Amino acid sequence: MTYATGFLTPVKIEDKERYIASAVKAWPLFKGYGAIKHVETWGADVPDGKVTSFPMAVKLEPGEVVVFSWLLWPDRATADNAWAKMQEDPAFADMDMPFDGKRMMWGGFDVVFDEGA
Repeated sequence: MTYATGFLTPVKIEDKERYIASAVKAWPLFKGYGAIKHVETWGADVPDGKVTSFPMAVKLEPGEVVVFSWLLWPDRATADNAWAKMQEDPAFADMDMPFDGKRMMWGGFDVVFDEGA
């Protein structure tokens, strides 16, 4: 069953190009570990909520945008294996991380419906 790793993080607006460059650089590494798709999205319509919202979840600060991203893997075993190996890969240790990792959240998800492009 296809497996997704999702990420939500705040990024400074001024760091948009740096963030995109880091994603472009990371894709070959993720692909080499078995990822089948990598999607990065830049918040365009991400409203504040009264009870919960993406901005609240990442404690969005002025001058930041919410970024929502995901990796697709053929299965959870491939993802778990990749994350374990990446912890020891110097290529990942040298990656530019233009965001506040303390306010980043992530998780793994079983894909239960996938239709379309």
